[in-house]
Amino acid sequence: MCGRYVSTRSPKDMVQLFQVTDWRPDEALAPNWNVAPTDDVWAVLERTPREKDDAAPTERQLRPLRWGLVPSWAKDTKIGSRMINARVETVHEKPAFRRAFAERRCLLPADGFYEWQPGKDPATGQARKQPYFIHPQDDQVMALAGLYEYWRNPEVTRDDDPAAWLMTCTILTTEATDAAGRVHPRMPLALTPDHYDAWLDPRHQDPEDLRALLTQPADGQLDAKPVSLAVNNVRNNGPQLLDEIAP
Repeated sequence: MCGRYVSTRSPKDMVQLFQVTDWRPDEALAPNWNVAPTDDVWAVLERTPREKDDAAPTERQLRPLRWGLVPSWAKDTKIGSRMINARVETVHEKPAFRRAFAERRCLLPADGFYEWQPGKDPATGQARKQPYFIHPQDDQVMALAGLYEYWRNPEVTRDDDPAAWLMTCTILTTEATDAAGRVHPRMPLALTPDHYDAWLDPRHQDPEDLRALLTQPADGQLDAKPVSLAVNNVRNNGPQLLDEIAP
């Protein structure tokens, strides 16, 4: 699974990296070295402007979404904390994800992600989990494959009220390879730039074609380093969390 990651790129950088055409500067998120479930995160997605018909060109947008997908049919938002990941093997079948997989796909920019490996405290001998930061060897951005969904708040009467709608997202995971596989059996699935357009296009809805985009990451592209146990507390943040420590 992916339960924590790092996202520190500026919005201006992401607009350029992902060729975004619609971004609202008033929607700002601070760099985050310890992104946790239910946090707001940056997402790249494509939508047809509401005032235009379905045949109009889509706009590539950069938007803050809440991490933890809330299906449109959910009675409340609590379910989102259990929907932070969707398995690539079954995402097209699960009721919570299959409609979003067909129509609402996104990319979640990340510097890398954390996974934990069971071990023992060298001083006490007690069991503990050692966090590792797993990231591209070339330190390029990871475009994590994601889905997004809309949830209508039944307590808000007007559709045009900003509080009426909640946009949430989930990260697709796959079997871990490379350095990630030495730490944890699952990992988030990152797309290569040549697949961005097809993945984001909401008119591209054939399940088999979409699944063909979600290939295993190639070996030799990721590095893993042990980092401080401070990562375990979601209240801790800052670049010092990425400092390598003795394993």
